[in-house]
Amino acid sequence: MSAIPAPAQMLPDALQQALREAQAQVNTLVLGKPHQVRLAFVALLADGHLLIEDLPGLGKTTLAHALAATLGLDFARVQFTSDLLPSDILGVSVYEAQARRFEFHPGPVFTHVLLADEINRAPPRTQSALLEAMAEHQVSLDGQTRRLPDPFLVIATQNPVDLSGTYPLPDSQLDRFLLRLALGYPDDATERALLAGADRRDLIAEARPLLDAPRILALRRAVLEVHAGDALLDYVQALLARSRKQPGVRVGLSPRAGLALLRAARAHALLLGRAHVVPEDVQALFPAVAEHRLVAEADASAAQLAKAILHAVAVD
Repeated sequence: MSAIPAPAQMLPDALQQALREAQAQVNTLVLGKPHQVRLAFVALLADGHLLIEDLPGLGKTTLAHALAATLGLDFARVQFTSDLLPSDILGVSVYEAQARRFEFHPGPVFTHVLLADEINRAPPRTQSALLEAMAEHQVSLDGQTRRLPDPFLVIATQNPVDLSGTYPLPDSQLDRFLLRLALGYPDDATERALLAGADRRDLIAEARPLLDAPRILALRRAVLEVHAGDALLDYVQALLARSRKQPGVRVGLSPRAGLALLRAARAHALLLGRAHVVPEDVQALFPAVAEHRLVAEADASAAQLAKAILHAVAVD
């Protein structure tokens, strides 16, 4: 097994402090959800995209706005509706009579942080407009390829698919999201604090930007240096293999899902101040990485299957 890197490879003190303060600020804006806030930062550091699925009114959009305000990046929000067109997201070329040529007018996707609000209320054709942007960080239109800003992060919210007016995201779209999480109802103490406290929108408007593009890119480079030993890779591979033969699973996890799990685990380790990945990092993230990628049989639950896979694979 290769050696674990020395602590000297950890983050500089100033960058580590900024990361801690950024997480703390988001936790003051999104009360009672420290696990979900950590997952949001995992997606950010791992250069992935985040899907937040839950009932209306539970704070999905608040989390997205709080994260964007704290990052100090350009931010755009698109409300997905049944009549939204791909050009409303990507942009459109308009003929300019004076210049006698077509001029490209970029859409809201040309930003650092894109909030795709209620993404599953748009039809599949519009949903798929984001595929290339999410996978390649670029947009191809009118025979030209245009790069998106770096860093680029999509935070999408969606309502449960059994609500009226929703279109299930196709598997190819779901696979582009590194993590999927749910917020759930707050506990009694948190709900009371929300009812008695200031409006979240006012608090977010007053939030300080604690990170910026250069710092986020430095954090992403640091994630790539987090060590994952052979035993850890064996564990991830065993989880992938188990997912493909787990009763109740119709389609198991792909190698790309394994790479996503490993990348997220590295980011999770970095957030906790470690220069190496441990099995607990993988276990903490496995449901958020796996549930939306597993294709379950009709009478099975992806959430229960993910738990069963974790329990079935021992840590050596």
